Amino acid sequence: MSSTLDLEHLRTLVAIAECGGFSRAAAARHISQPALSQHVRLLERALKRKLFAKEGRGMRLTADGEAVLAEARRILAVHDEALARLRVPQEQVVVVGSTEHSAEHVLPEMIRALADAFPGVTTRFEIGRSTQLEDAVGRGAIDLAFVLASRGNEGGREIGRLPLSWYAAPSWQPPRPDDDTIELVAFEEPCALRERAMAALGAEGWRVTVAAQSSTLEGVLAGVRAGIGVALLPSVAGRVPSGVVARDDLPAVGSAGLNVLARRGLDADVEATALDAGEAFFATSQAPRLLVAG
Repeated sequence: MSSTLDLEHLRTLVAIAECGGFSRAAAARHISQPALSQHVRLLERALKRKLFAKEGRGMRLTADGEAVLAEARRILAVHDEALARLRVPQEQVVVVGSTEHSAEHVLPEMIRALADAFPGVTTRFEIGRSTQLEDAVGRGAIDLAFVLASRGNEGGREIGRLPLSWYAAPSWQPPRPDDDTIELVAFEEPCALRERAMAALGAEGWRVTVAAQSSTLEGVLAGVRAGIGVALLPSVAGRVPSGVVARDDLPAVGSAGLNVLARRGLDADVEATALDAGEAFFATSQAPRLLVAG
């Protein structure tokens, strides 16, 4: 077996130590966990020593692993400093998560800002629901995410607020006075918007039935357009989606923040640039006309 050390394998070892585990390190390195485990095995084979040992349900570095980790950090630092001195361009990939409609409006502005500030940065983005994006940022699979802060405990930094409004089909009529049941069209659980809608209606004495649910915004809107029930959705600048009408005869729910979450260890300049781009976008006269899935 060659005694040459593979730099990518060393980067994997450092990522495991810094991220606190194999799955988070795989997400941060944007590789599969089997591929990450293979890096460790090849490194152990090259060095002829065991780097990790089982500890409960997880893994811990052995004494040899700690020693190799220290050397890996030195080797990578010298390598990266040499590339910097030689001015060798290195690709930096930033993975950004967004809810489906904010992807159409907020992400292009942020991507342009990143491209202007960091010419060498390649931006990839993933579309999902806020709850999924929060989890992905926590695991390190996504660097930045724009999420709807409906619960108020999502963390991150708020870049704007979106009023929450009720929507129904034009033909929809509220229940008769002798009927205390109201039908709701909502996102599939878990969903903070769904929780807020049910709580608001329940506080007014309504018995809420979820008549239809969907994992996507278009699915929810399709249910509303079909007259199945009402939906609580964020909106901006009074925009009303086609085929539905806003209802002001249902309880006021307030607003929700649009927050930017950043994974642990993300370059501070990249995070600051994304935050500035998002805040600048909301501050312009071309305020975002969007709906954000919960």
